[in-house]
This record gives sequence, structure tokens and C-alpha cells, in this order.
Amino acid sequence: MRQATGQIFKPLAAALLFCLVAGGDALYGQSRSPELSSDERPSGSQKKRGPARPVTIPITINSRGSKARQELQDAGQIIVREDGEEQQILSIRSFGSADPITVAVLIQDDVVPSISNEIKAIGDFIRRLPRGSRVMIGYIRSGSLEVRQKFTNELEHAAGALRVPIGSTTAAPYNPYVEVIEGLKRFEAQPKGRRAMLVISDGVDASRGLDNASVAQSIDLQRAVRQAQRSGVAIYSFYAPTVTSTARNNQFLASNGQGSLEVLAEETGGRAFFQGTGAPVSFDPFLSDLGLSFTRQIALTYLSTHGNKGFHRIEIRSENTGVEIEHPSGYTR
Repeated sequence: MRQATGQIFKPLAAALLFCLVAGGDALYGQSRSPELSSDERPSGSQKKRGPARPVTIPITINSRGSKARQELQDAGQIIVREDGEEQQILSIRSFGSADPITVAVLIQDDVVPSISNEIKAIGDFIRRLPRGSRVMIGYIRSGSLEVRQKFTNELEHAAGALRVPIGSTTAAPYNPYVEVIEGLKRFEAQPKGRRAMLVISDGVDASRGLDNASVAQSIDLQRAVRQAQRSGVAIYSFYAPTVTSTARNNQFLASNGQGSLEVLAEETGGRAFFQGTGAPVSFDPFLSDLGLSFTRQIALTYLSTHGNKGFHRIEIRSENTGVEIEHPSGYTR
């Protein structure tokens, strides 16, 4: 886990995963890096591949060990591997700060009362999104996902659909990830391009009982990850304790929930934010870093030589050891 501003932790990739044919002008071209060693090449037992095709991955480049808002260094030579094999980079181009993004905001309805103070900040964040962005507002609660606002490009309407969470155990979902999946499916009718989901939750899957909650046992967490990868949606999570889990006064539950939210972010190309195991003092630093990540996204297009269906793991690194590259862990074809 890496430390961010103050006590804020942001463990992994701030990138939004989507696959599309490359387009637009490249910021700069890049030749292939040296060939992989023999022990890095896939074995002959690998499945038969389909035709090669371009894949575009959004990435974010930061100076290593520094705050995200500091000035960036030159990224230098970038190397991309898919399923362990080096791939040819076709182009690297930046997203403009005015490029629209499609965002779903999901809030767990039994979060502690102090989170109500953050509704205005979330609304202001939505209003500042680039013109043409599309936003959905939903609440994770017992039963099914409550959609307060379907995807709309009227940002003021989306911000106005936010409400104060109920903050009661009667609204507690047994499992937030089932409704995260429901929210992800609503991206299917949306335009391709930059996609993200903000999930404000305690991250605890209590479907097998609070005493048995664990990251490893949450099948629905893994289902949510796969659905996000298929949909090209990066999930950003803000940890917020709930009245349900707080009543148990169990540090294991808080750690488990945060670990689950980290997995959700890491595997989908987003980032998890939390302050200790309690309620954040303010969401303002989280939202500031999230907005900055959106403006620093870069579209890296490479020629994928793995055309077979299924999940393809991605590794991206720079030869400049002074920078770190945040990227999705993979995608599903």
C-alpha cells in the first residue's frame, strides 16, 4: 500500500480500462524494446491465437514516491507486456482535460452519518467534470440498486440527484458487490471511451455472515471485477464505515472491507482511498486526486498478439526508474 497526501492511501492503478481501435494523433512514437528472454516467452501449450489487433489502454504516469500533483518527469522508454510477451507500441497520446468521461457514482446507504457532510463536495465534483460527460447516481441498499439518476449529460441534474444516505441498518445490503455489478451492466448502453465508477462503501460482503466475511470468500467481488474488465470501467473506491459494521466494533471487518475495495480498484485500473480504519475527515483530498488523475490520463495503443478470448494480463513499465505507471491489470476479450 502506498501513502498519499497525509494519511490518505491510494494503493494502485488510476487508469480506466477500455479496448478500442487506435485513433487520433500520437504524441510520440516508440520503437520496440529488446526481446524477452527465453524464460519469459509463453510455452508451446498456449491456446491458438486469433488475429493481432490494436488495443488502447489508458495509463497515468507519476513521479515515483511523490504526491500525484507534483510535476512529472520524462517517462522515457515504455515497455508493454501482455500475458508475459512484449508487445509493439503503436502510439502514445494524451487525453485532453476537456474530453468527456462516463461516470457512475454509487453510495452505500448505511454509511455513518458523517458521510452526509460530503454530499455537497461530491456534487461539486460532478459539476466540474468535462462538458459532455455522462453521470449516473445510485444507492447501494438492501434489495436492488436504487438509481436516483440514469446516465445523463446534464451534470447539474446528476449532482441534484444526490441525497443524504439513510444511515440505518435497515438499509444495509448483505453484499455491496451484487449492486456494483448491477451498476456496471448499465454501462452497456453508453458510448465507448473513458469510463469510471466511484463506489463509496465499507466494502464488507456479509452474505455469509459478518463473522465469516473475507476477501477470499467473496465470489461476488470477483464477479464485479470481471464485469468491470469486460465493460472497460475503472472503479475508484472511497472507504466509508457503515453503522452496520461499526456496531460490531470489529477491526477485522474494517480491514477486510478495505482489502476488498483495494482488490476492486487494483484489478479494474482504479484506485482505493481511505484514512486509517475510520471515517475520512473529508473527501476533498480524495476528490482532488481523483480529478487530477482524470486530467493526466494517457492513451497507450499497442498491437496485441493474443487474439484468443478470455482475460489477458498487462504489465507496463518505464526504463526511467524515477517514474511509476499506473495501469489496468488486464482486460477481458
